[in-house]
Amino acid sequence: MSDDHTHVQEFFSARAATWDERFPDDGPAYAAAVSELGLRDGDHVLDAGCGTGRALPPLRKAVGPSGVVLGADVTPAMLEAAARAGRDRAGRLLLADVARLPLRSESLHAVFAAGLVAHLPNPGENLRELARVVRPGGLLALFHPIGRAALATRQGRQLTSSDLRAEGNLGPLLSASGWRMTSYVDEDARFLALAERRL
Repeated sequence: MSDDHTHVQEFFSARAATWDERFPDDGPAYAAAVSELGLRDGDHVLDAGCGTGRALPPLRKAVGPSGVVLGADVTPAMLEAAARAGRDRAGRLLLADVARLPLRSESLHAVFAAGLVAHLPNPGENLRELARVVRPGGLLALFHPIGRAALATRQGRQLTSSDLRAEGNLGPLLSASGWRMTSYVDEDARFLALAERRL
């Protein structure tokens, strides 16, 4: 495992047990973001970097009982917290690295990723791997239940021009990784960038 992954695992392992308690009001924001994917009954969808699985119930609701919902995370403690919360009933939990997903190419209709981009060790390569598993025309939602500026304030840091999630950085990064950004919202209450898998 790379140093990057070890750091990510240590960060989230230390916070997994209390993660949902720290952010108890995010549920409606997750549901609203999932609704923007326009999923249909029977669709196959991945929550990449699913953490405690907060997106899994709205994803299951969107694709119905005939759909497939997967939640992948590299941190065992986060998946254990998801199972304790009963969210494994909404989707299948996978201990997996988004850099090497154990999924067939073009097997998904969409990928939902909350708070993932900032933790990717190699963003371009990792976004290409997400593109690999999505059908042409399928969607990617990069979501965070707080906007960039509000998050920076919460963390006591300044926003910089090198921020990966800045529109001027994210659009070209997605474009170089097999995606085309179709919408971008960065407000205090949420961050949501949608992209379409290029044909």
